[in-house]
Amino acid sequence: MLETEGARRQETVAVNLANSLKRHGVEVLFGQSLPSALHLVAPDFGLKQVNYRTENAGGTMADGYARIANKIGVVTAQNGPAATLLVPPLSEAMKASVPILAICQEVDRASTDRNAFQEFDHMGLFASCTKWCRRVDTASRIEDYVDMAIVAATTGRPGPVALLFPADLLNEAQRIARSRINEYGTFPLDRVAPDPERVQLAARMIAEAEHPVLIAGGGVHLSKACDALTALQEAAALPVGTTNMGKGAVSELHPLSLGVLANALAEGSPGRPMRPILEDADLLVLVGTRTNQNGTDSWKLYPEAARVIHIDIDGMEVGRNYEAERLVGDARLALTALTEALRSQDLSRRHAGRAALEARIARARAEGQSGARPHRTSDAAPLRPERVMAEIDRRIGPDTIVAADASYSSLWVTNFLTATEAGQRFLTPRGLAGLGWGLPLALGAKAAEPGKRVVTVVGDGGFAHSWQELETARRMGLDVTVVLLNNGILGFQKHAELVKFGAHTGAIDFSPVDHAAIADATGGHGVRVETPDALAAALDKAFASEGVHLIEVITDPDAHPPITVFEGHI
Repeated sequence: MLETEGARRQETVAVNLANSLKRHGVEVLFGQSLPSALHLVAPDFGLKQVNYRTENAGGTMADGYARIANKIGVVTAQNGPAATLLVPPLSEAMKASVPILAICQEVDRASTDRNAFQEFDHMGLFASCTKWCRRVDTASRIEDYVDMAIVAATTGRPGPVALLFPADLLNEAQRIARSRINEYGTFPLDRVAPDPERVQLAARMIAEAEHPVLIAGGGVHLSKACDALTALQEAAALPVGTTNMGKGAVSELHPLSLGVLANALAEGSPGRPMRPILEDADLLVLVGTRTNQNGTDSWKLYPEAARVIHIDIDGMEVGRNYEAERLVGDARLALTALTEALRSQDLSRRHAGRAALEARIARARAEGQSGARPHRTSDAAPLRPERVMAEIDRRIGPDTIVAADASYSSLWVTNFLTATEAGQRFLTPRGLAGLGWGLPLALGAKAAEPGKRVVTVVGDGGFAHSWQELETARRMGLDVTVVLLNNGILGFQKHAELVKFGAHTGAIDFSPVDHAAIADATGGHGVRVETPDALAAALDKAFASEGVHLIEVITDPDAHPPITVFEGHI
């Protein structure tokens, strides 16, 4: 029953929970049957249920949904083993700053602490992987707790939260005292601007710097600050690079863009020739980045002598690894304020040197493309992953959403696909980087933007963690194209072990698997390709038709992304 009809009547807690979620802009629930009381009434409020096959994949779908929709993702699960499977996706969201609300059923209140079936300490379970977790035991507090949970998830540094509901409470009758109207489900909920005096100081530092460089992280996407970043790039003639998660924050075709500058800058990387530009920097402007190990190439990438300005919503991240001038606040507001502050600065030197800087970047870009060309154009079989990326790159546009699994898949995507417009989305699980994330991230993104093409790049190792969700995709009408790079091994594991130990364990080799047949068996369309021509034809067919398409590409097991620490070792 809708709120307007039931505001003065008795309703169950489940009805009021669904009504509260709807008020906050929630449109999709990623969940199986439990809590049944909630899912039975959800359709009355227009809440679509996406029925995952496993809870860990469902949590990752909620993550992908949130990243694209800029709305909180909601995943549900029953108590016990189902709840425990939410820990991996909530942990990823915690590290990657993605707001998710996990709604978990608890045992009946009368059964608490009696060893009831699948009873577990969910508060303890979620303590390390959520910003905020509460158990709701009182019917009259439902809206209070829903509001608190969603505010906790979407304000400040976004992140996951959990609400625990005893099964009997959801069926309890409750009288709504008054109707609420506020909506908190979009993020950033509260845009907080940095100290104006510090903004002016940062503007002076940029104006006075000889060779400033800006590095954009994933926080730029979370803040929807891509346009503001482009405006600053133009106003100050700033060269801009990105981290892996920041890819797409600016157009990589812009004459002042450096591409992804992270942990894959070895020989064969398109970004390798850009590294001297970063090494020459006397000022770094870091925006929305945790300065984590992969993003900074084990904290060796940035020049030690450079001064640093760090913009981030989380004051604990500012200056964590690099002593910095602090601009704590929302990325979009900070970048906008910085652009405005620069109007009062003398930028003549910055603009006078722009032509020479653009020429240097253009030469480096051409050199990088030339160095990567042999693998990108190779007709060898098994295929080089770089050639696979080149074929994908020719077919995607700024409205295409690309998701990737962890491990090599993320690095192939971030280094060998092109962000042609600011704001183009490439979803990579760089929080904890767990395997199996690629397909469910793509499904969550498709649920958020059903009218856009969604492509996901996965490896055979990671795909084995989530291939059952092909059935979810077909059943729920979530049309995605899965490009599966099958090299028959756990590539990153093998190559990292060879670099570190000179040998590898016996766990990295797989028996042959017909992944295309799995796609067919779940009602999708599967094809196995072993040549560039067959790959091109398969991509054209998938992009021209509806449905779930899996393209299994047999790839070179010796191929690896140009990871810097591998150089000279394998």
